[in-house]
Amino acid sequence: MTPNYPHALPLAHLPTPIERLPRLTELMKGPDLYVKRDDLTGLAGGGNKTRKLAYLLAEAQAQGCDHVITIGGPQSNHCRQTAAAAARCGLGCSLILKSHEKEINGNLLLNHLLGAHLYWVADETPAAVTERVTKQLLSMGHKPYLIPVGGSNVVGATAYVEAMEELMAQIEAQHLNIDVIVHASGSGGTQAGMLVGAHAFNFRGEILGISVSRPAEDLRTQIAALATATATHLGLETVALHDQVRVNDDYIEPGYGVLTDLEKEAIQLVAQKEGLLLDPVYTGRAMGGLIDLIRWGAFTRAQRILFWHTGGTPALHAYTQQLI
Repeated sequence: MTPNYPHALPLAHLPTPIERLPRLTELMKGPDLYVKRDDLTGLAGGGNKTRKLAYLLAEAQAQGCDHVITIGGPQSNHCRQTAAAAARCGLGCSLILKSHEKEINGNLLLNHLLGAHLYWVADETPAAVTERVTKQLLSMGHKPYLIPVGGSNVVGATAYVEAMEELMAQIEAQHLNIDVIVHASGSGGTQAGMLVGAHAFNFRGEILGISVSRPAEDLRTQIAALATATATHLGLETVALHDQVRVNDDYIEPGYGVLTDLEKEAIQLVAQKEGLLLDPVYTGRAMGGLIDLIRWGAFTRAQRILFWHTGGTPALHAYTQQLI
């Protein structure tokens, strides 16, 4: 059964390429490593959220909304891409940023350049600030559209159902067999969409999310529920996917956005071996986890592993002192 995709805006540069990582593969002595370059989706630095925003902002426009609101951390890649998408579409944008204002660099600098309105969470909860900002916008005659954290609802997850269709066409054209997809898993929408797409387009490999912040069971439960809801949203056969949700939470103990030797080594190693930049929060932790798992013998030398690069490199500039 083919997914009944809703309308999406042409925000992303697609398809993103698949590249082999020969020098990293050689260093690790196998398995054979590849990368799916969703850091090249465009839109103010690119990243996986651009795919989601293509669907989310299409829905916002269809509902006659003129302003978008979303929530994230000070260096949120999702917030940066939301601000860029709103600017591209001529919509206002308000970002509810958890924590206090820090040095204006990385994604935070780009948010300013993109014209987003920034609201900092201090003594209030993010939900309370969001409610207050929404009421202000309504009182000014605006019609706001709320995008959930990470764009992780059935509309956003739809993008990664379509992304799996894109991947299957690429690996078929390249006669490439992928045994495992590894990626950073945060709010769960990307992995939920991948699972639905894997089922819809007959991907036989495994999909492993490296959690960047949350316990595996909590994330598995959320991903499974969102995957089921997304399948229903797209008119696909509803299947129980909980047993297929693979999440590794071995690397979350330092906390979200905390740079450790794991992330630092992965960022430097991949940059120096492949000329490929990772980010400190998501892809750095996920690649660090993948490298660690390879060293522990979690994969065989004969396997082919695809690392799905979800973007985020503008955040590197906010971690300068910790990386040099």
